[in-house]
Formats: sequence, C-alpha cells, structure tokens
Amino acid sequence: MSTIEDEIKTEVEANKILIYAKGTKEQPQCGFTMETIQFFSKYERPFEVIDVLHNTEKREVLSQMTDWPTLPKVFINGEFYGDTDILDKMEENGEIDPLLKTAFGE
Repeated sequence: MSTIEDEIKTEVEANKILIYAKGTKEQPQCGFTMETIQFFSKYERPFEVIDVLHNTEKREVLSQMTDWPTLPKVFINGEFYGDTDILDKMEENGEIDPLLKTAFGE
C-alpha cells in the first residue's frame, strides 16, 4: 500500500465528515467546494476540509481509491459519498440527517 493511501485512510478515519477539495473551509477555490462547505455548515456538525488542489499525486490516488474523477470528494463516517450532486439527492430523500446521527453516535 502506498504512503499516500495510508495517509488518506488515516485522515478518513480521523474525521466523521471529511471533504477533499480545491481550497480550504475558509478559502474555497471553486464553486463546488464552496457549495459542499455550505451544505455541511447548515447541519452544524464538525467537518474537515483538506485542500488537495496543488497535490496532483494525492488527487490521483483519491480518484483511484474512489473511482470518482472530480473534486470535492466527501467521506462520511469512513464511507465515500461522492459530492453534493449525490448528497443533495440524499437530502431530498431524508437520508442525510439519519446518516449524520449515526456517524456522530446520536
């Protein structure tokens, strides 16, 4: 297993909600990252954003691990969920709140 894969797995395990993105929570560098940050901000739960915009190697490993070519990439409770296109549909179906309650042990 590569060092980058180990790093990603450690980061995913350490955060209930983790977003690999272009930019940071304070300074998103694309509209999709900003949209994803806004999505999770309304749920008032802690989440981490890791900027991989300039880390081409890590972005490639993430794409291979998830079979998802674009950023952001969202992990909740260790599981990969894609981006807000997927999360918006899950929210419409009432799936997000129960998922977050489970992730945070509520």
